[in-house]
Amino acid sequence: MTSVSEQNSRRDFLYYATAGTGAVAVGAAVWPLVNQMNPSADVRALATIRVDISDLAQGSQLTVKWRGKPVFIRHRTEEEVAQARSEKLSDLPDSDARNPNAPADAIAVDQNRALPGHEAYIAMIGVCTHLGCVPLGDGAGDFGGWFCPCHGSHYDTAGRIRTGPAPENLHIPPLAVSDDLVLTIG
Repeated sequence: MTSVSEQNSRRDFLYYATAGTGAVAVGAAVWPLVNQMNPSADVRALATIRVDISDLAQGSQLTVKWRGKPVFIRHRTEEEVAQARSEKLSDLPDSDARNPNAPADAIAVDQNRALPGHEAYIAMIGVCTHLGCVPLGDGAGDFGGWFCPCHGSHYDTAGRIRTGPAPENLHIPPLAVSDDLVLTIG
């Protein structure tokens, strides 16, 4: 005959073994469900793109697709840069630079929105911050930048909101630019 302590010890072992087996089974069943929520290979491949902007003529704009969104890359004229730099911060509805490449508290002056070291170039996510429309470019709108015809938001030559219902400046994507003007977005 077995003692009570041996029976309790055996019962405890069976409880722990059953619980451990159950936990492994639940983990094996849940893992595919969690793993299927990860981005697919084609999405991961678009996480970073490289764009050669060395041939982009002054005064012209190039639109590329990054993570399913348009990115406007503009080689601004000297007049456009001068106009963007002459704007007073107090005249802007949104004073945040919206640039993840700059410090978190960076203000929306042109120098904090242009490509570092190449101030004639600007790259922005081409999605209106009001309802997600794609603004028209190439000097559209009242401020020579971009205009969203859906609800009337006007952006200046630095992509900053000037008038209309959009609450924020056009966002700048994470980017880096090489000396030979190859832009890496993402």
